[in-house]
Amino acid sequence: MSEPEPLPHWQVTTLFPSLESPEFAAAFAKARRDIEDLEPIFDARGIRRRAPGPAEPADVSAFEEITGRLNALYRDLRLVRAFLSAFTSTDARNDAAQSRASELRASQVTLDQLETRYTAWLGSLDADTLIAASPVAREHEFVIRRSAVLARHQMSEGEEALAAALLPAGLSGWARLHRDLTALQTVRVTVRGEEQVLPMSAVRALATDADREVREAAYLAELAAWEAAEVPLAAALNGIKGYQRVVRQRRGYGDDVAPTLLRNSIDNETLAAMQSACIESFPDFRRYMQAKARALGLERLAWFDLSAPVTCPKGGGGVATRRHRWPEAEAFVVEQFGRYSRRLKALAERAFTEGWVDAEPRAGKVGGAFCMAVRGGESRVLMNYDGSSLSMSTLAHELGHAYHNLNLEARPELLRQTPSTLAETASTFCEQIAFDAALERAAGDERLALLEVSLQRDLMVVVDIHSRFLFEQRVFERRASRELTAAEFSELMLAAQRATYAEGLDPERLHPYMWAVKAHYYGPTFYNYPYTFGLLFGLGLYARYRDDPAGFPARYDALLSRTGMADAATLARAFDIDTRDAAFWRASLKVIHNKIGEFASLVSGGAGEP
Repeated sequence: MSEPEPLPHWQVTTLFPSLESPEFAAAFAKARRDIEDLEPIFDARGIRRRAPGPAEPADVSAFEEITGRLNALYRDLRLVRAFLSAFTSTDARNDAAQSRASELRASQVTLDQLETRYTAWLGSLDADTLIAASPVAREHEFVIRRSAVLARHQMSEGEEALAAALLPAGLSGWARLHRDLTALQTVRVTVRGEEQVLPMSAVRALATDADREVREAAYLAELAAWEAAEVPLAAALNGIKGYQRVVRQRRGYGDDVAPTLLRNSIDNETLAAMQSACIESFPDFRRYMQAKARALGLERLAWFDLSAPVTCPKGGGGVATRRHRWPEAEAFVVEQFGRYSRRLKALAERAFTEGWVDAEPRAGKVGGAFCMAVRGGESRVLMNYDGSSLSMSTLAHELGHAYHNLNLEARPELLRQTPSTLAETASTFCEQIAFDAALERAAGDERLALLEVSLQRDLMVVVDIHSRFLFEQRVFERRASRELTAAEFSELMLAAQRATYAEGLDPERLHPYMWAVKAHYYGPTFYNYPYTFGLLFGLGLYARYRDDPAGFPARYDALLSRTGMADAATLARAFDIDTRDAAFWRASLKVIHNKIGEFASLVSGGAGEP
């Protein structure tokens, strides 16, 4: 057996020499000290809820001082947190990094309490008089007006302080349990007659193997591993959903989705329009799954066939797509990004040259993929590269996040805080750039394989995300009266998958433990719909680019630089998009509809588009 290709680990010594270095110790100590120093300043300036009224000169002065301090603190914290995360996300056994991260979480409690006071105070001031009196306030207008709404949903200062103090031992503690347990999880699986013990991320990557026996063996081994861990993971999910539900009720929100809408910069009308269009599209996706089953020579897909490679028309069991070596992936992304703009190409070249990407799956490393901003326009990307076309697509996606960070470089930290809905826009756009450029010159099996990779993503983000949305709604409903058992979580997961995938998948071979797999369920807010928004909004913007490319990159960069300065509907209007109109979402889904039509034609032996 040949040695596996070496894959890059990210370079972090350019940030600080090491966890033990004097440079990191000084930055870490300064960040904690700056948090501690804020509280007496808040007290002296009266930064807490007060009787509503106009902003007096003293208020304007206080706003400019406090906002400046917060922006500087958040900038410094971003670097410190990213450095620690670079270790904790790639080695769950790194005790030094875990200890430092724990110390920082203790300081975060104080910062959370001060942030709550800042929001309450801003919400008490008349926004118009404050904005008129201060250029800093005018720049931060969106933050000020959003604070007025958030303040109406705050508990008392004492209750908010207690909630923040309990967070590390409550919701955040449960989330760390999930992260660390799953990062260290290993699975015993037999692959082509050889018994192996692999990290969970590597076992899940076998879902892209061309051999169905390998895929099924990995699927069964994975389910067995999740079953063995279901008790602590169910306790974690119960703890998180219980915390979320109690806090949102105390804050006066009407349901469990409501708290997320403002933070995601959308409204009910936008969510309803998008989801109704998605539900209308589900028959299209089932047609895709049925066509894929024919291509693989199957009567119906099982869960473990969803990511199977397909390149062979007219059935026959499929032919494996070739694996792409890492240098090929780098070259592909750089080339395709360069077809859009020099600036995007330069970002990719910098990421590879400066070692921004950690690509190797290994024990102790978290699964999935993410991008984190580090400093200025610099980022780090984590992924688990397996050589598949889907993995190459993931690389383009995560570098899209890095490009978004680049466009936020000049903004103060409070204006860099992009909601998940808009945070997925650049990543989707960059994925589509890479896909379209590759598709233009592909034919036959290669074209079919590219369509398949893109449709896998679309299926996950439109259909699977909606199944998880339904699941989470039901969990919140039941969690109102009691904790759920692991079996109940699995039953709800299966019910949600049957409701969305329907006849597209074998109902007896679904994935009951997706509630354990996805770390997003263990985060602070309702997880699902922002990814669907990001995909479809990104596709809609990409369609605008294809229709009229002249001047588009500059306009798009401006939008990305303002994602912390306006809501989604406002930003979309600059491109003549109405996010509250289902017609926009249907138009984005039409792009996917056309891909499904071509995919089905190719599977049936059609020529497809040249």
